[in-house]
Amino acid sequence: MPTRQRIIQQRQNVPASSSANFTHPSFSAMIRPGPHSTFRCGVLALLGCSLLVAGCVGPDPAERAAKERLGEVGAILHPARRAPALPALTADSSLPDYLRFALLNHPTVEAAYDAWQAAVLAIAPARALPDPKLTFQADIASTVTSLMPGFMFDLMTPGKRGAMSREATATSEIAYHQYVTAVLETAATVKKAWIDLTALEETLRLKRRMLDLKDEAVEFSHAEHVTMHAMGSLDEMTKLLNDAGRLRLEMTNLDDERSALRAQFKAALGLAREAPDPVWPSRFSASPGPVPLDDAFWAAAIRANPRLAEMRAMVEMSVAQVVVEQRARTPDFGAGLMADLKMNPLLWRPLAEVTLPIWREKISAAIASAQARHDAAVARLRAEELMVAADLARMTYMVREADRMVAYIDGVALPNLRQSSDTIAAAYGTGMTNFAMIPETRQMVLAMQMERVAALREREKTLADLSLLVAGELPAGAPLPVQP
Repeated sequence: MPTRQRIIQQRQNVPASSSANFTHPSFSAMIRPGPHSTFRCGVLALLGCSLLVAGCVGPDPAERAAKERLGEVGAILHPARRAPALPALTADSSLPDYLRFALLNHPTVEAAYDAWQAAVLAIAPARALPDPKLTFQADIASTVTSLMPGFMFDLMTPGKRGAMSREATATSEIAYHQYVTAVLETAATVKKAWIDLTALEETLRLKRRMLDLKDEAVEFSHAEHVTMHAMGSLDEMTKLLNDAGRLRLEMTNLDDERSALRAQFKAALGLAREAPDPVWPSRFSASPGPVPLDDAFWAAAIRANPRLAEMRAMVEMSVAQVVVEQRARTPDFGAGLMADLKMNPLLWRPLAEVTLPIWREKISAAIASAQARHDAAVARLRAEELMVAADLARMTYMVREADRMVAYIDGVALPNLRQSSDTIAAAYGTGMTNFAMIPETRQMVLAMQMERVAALREREKTLADLSLLVAGELPAGAPLPVQP
């Protein structure tokens, strides 16, 4: 018998398990093609395509909504895949102009957006089928007796892939709320830096006027001492000189503090230390209107808080994780087809494999662990709601306290001090009082105005923190979707 025929005959008597297999043949069989081998190949190919299509899971409405929201924000942060056009900052720029500049320029916002984009783009791989595999098998005796390339792919049930898709979508929702938090925190930082800087400029302006009054009082006291040679006028002049020196020291410290606040404001805008300085704001203004305190405000604040929204998304993610672990009870499948290129006619070998989820203890532990993570997420959400409610109560009280102080200064203290100053000035004109009392009462008016600036400064900073808690309004053009 010729050697070739003897090898073929031996090959036909060798069982399939004795071959050198480089795949995972959990189950394999050999089919020898007969007259209808082409038909069987077509059937197998059609069956494989049907399984492939059945295993695919398309994007659900939540994934499409996440992508639309991402595209809406991306059109603001990266229009036409370019850097956004920053608003020009001039001497007439208002706080919303500075806010838009910071939100479009700060790297914290950019980093949060990129993390959110990565989470949204990770949804499609989470619901996709595993990559198909090209396989290769050869049988070798004294020579290569068979050479069998093939193709294989793994399948999961649509329910399992859908659960994994929902888990990835919930993860992207968490990343979205983290991005919103980054936007609001950046805006609050800019607001507080703007308030500190403009309030300091207003305080410096008032202190310069006070120093002018002190110098005027010192000159009058010196002239009075020279003309009258009175010990009382000398003591008064010494006190005025000390007060003027202390006031100059305070102004020097405020000038130094202004340099630090400008560096802080520049960093809040997202500008590096070596970057050119922006136009520094100098006009201090207060937000109009009182803070609402009705039940609707509290409900809206709890609903809009970005941290609570993030934790609600964590609860949703933990729910999806429980479903994913429960789906572990369902077997996964693999299918493939190989062809022996050395056989004539061709020998076809279909391959099939199935996982056996028999370790019930492992599956039950994984489900229990996911359920425990869900319970922890729910408890953290409740704890955060309590904390937000307490912070809202504290901040609204601080705003009301500052409002009452400002109302007292505007309605009682300042009118009384101005009336007293006018009365003393009129009395000096008739010779009924000392000139030194005129600058002293005017200084009291300026001191009360500085208290008013300090009260408004704390009020506005508290409102900035409050806007972070309740997701307050941002300027037009802020990188946030219209529909959250």
